[in-house]
Amino acid sequence: MATIFDKIIAREIPADIVFEDEHVLAFRDINPQAPVHVLFIPKRPVATLNELQPGDEIVVGRLAMAAAAYAKREGFAENGYRVVMNCNADGGQTVFHIHLHLLAGRAMHWPPG
Repeated sequence: MATIFDKIIAREIPADIVFEDEHVLAFRDINPQAPVHVLFIPKRPVATLNELQPGDEIVVGRLAMAAAAYAKREGFAENGYRVVMNCNADGGQTVFHIHLHLLAGRAMHWPPG
C-alpha cells in the first residue's frame, strides 16, 4: 500500500520540497515541531529501520548527508539542529516509510519526550 510519502515522491499530492536528488527527497513537515522541520526520505521505500538490509547503510547515510548539507546551506548548522528517526508505533513512527526529521530554529531540550 502506498504511503503519503510515496504519493509525494510521485507528485500525486503537493509538498513544499526543499531538496531533491536521485535518491533523496526533502520537504517541510505539515505539522512542524520547530521553526524549521524538514523530512528527508529515501525515494526507495523502506518501511522501518528494522527492514534495512546489509548494504542499506548508504540509504541512511544519504539522508544524514542531505540533512547536514541543508543545515549548512540554510545557515543554522553552526547554531545546531536535531535529527530524529522514529521506528514503529512506540517510537513515534506514523508513516511507514523511513524518514529523518531535521528540527532547527530554536534550542532543543532533553529528554525529547
